[in-house]
Amino acid sequence: MLVRDAMSTVVLTIGPTHTLRQAARLMSARRIGAAVVHDPDTCGLGIITERDILDAVGSGLDPDRETASAHTTTDVVFAAPVWTLEEAAEAMTHGGFRHLIVLDGDGPVCIVSVRDIIRCWAPARRTVAAAG
Repeated sequence: MLVRDAMSTVVLTIGPTHTLRQAARLMSARRIGAAVVHDPDTCGLGIITERDILDAVGSGLDPDRETASAHTTTDVVFAAPVWTLEEAAEAMTHGGFRHLIVLDGDGPVCIVSVRDIIRCWAPARRTVAAAG
């Protein structure tokens, strides 16, 4: 199975000046755990996750003053839609993260998460177990 078979069709892209509260509201409304952060001044892509927001708020930072740019991971591992799920899972395990931005052509097309991979693998595992 390939990343394109598992990837989420909901991609949230925010700017670096969004506050953490704004990011959290947008992510919550879409029921997703990460957002792509696009900084037009640097032409860079990064990612902010629910854990980034949780860590910031948990350490006492003000979610109405803190911006996404201060909590964005910019050293991002990108995936391609044609990667296998095994390749994506290996990259996540090696890097210690749960989300990959998937690039196709010039920009992000989606995010694939550990949950997306498990959702694809779980039915296959049940089928194999039932046949065994």
